[in-house]
Amino acid sequence: MVSTGEKVREFTLKDQHGKDAALSAFRGRKVLLSFHPLAWTSVCARQMQSLEANLDALTKKNTVALGVSVDSVPCKKAWAAELKIEHTRLLADFWPHGGLAAQLGIFREHDGFSERANIIIDEQGTVLFAKIYPMAEVPDMEEILRVLG
Repeated sequence: MVSTGEKVREFTLKDQHGKDAALSAFRGRKVLLSFHPLAWTSVCARQMQSLEANLDALTKKNTVALGVSVDSVPCKKAWAAELKIEHTRLLADFWPHGGLAAQLGIFREHDGFSERANIIIDEQGTVLFAKIYPMAEVPDMEEILRVLG
């Protein structure tokens, strides 16, 4: 898994609206990459709803949250609509399959999806925090907000 202090290579993924989301577009802000294994599962749904519910708190900490999984753009779009996620961008790490997750060392090759993980990247593109969570556990947003200061 990527380590604290490591630089993250540039990446661009499509969000649920088919729009590019490049790491470089967020320079000057922190980025929370919240990886979830698959859309349409209950724990993953609660994880993404938690990002949306904490949008204001994250914004106050100069942080943009991005939900990431190997699902396709159309899948992400339908899922976001179902969950009533209007402001949080859900990114498709679809092709190359799990490419960003693999780059960050959290792709579960034997399963075909990522670990459940949160990775915080600072304003200069360096990893500030990285943690893998149990598959059945929704990551603790209070922990993330504490890390963000």
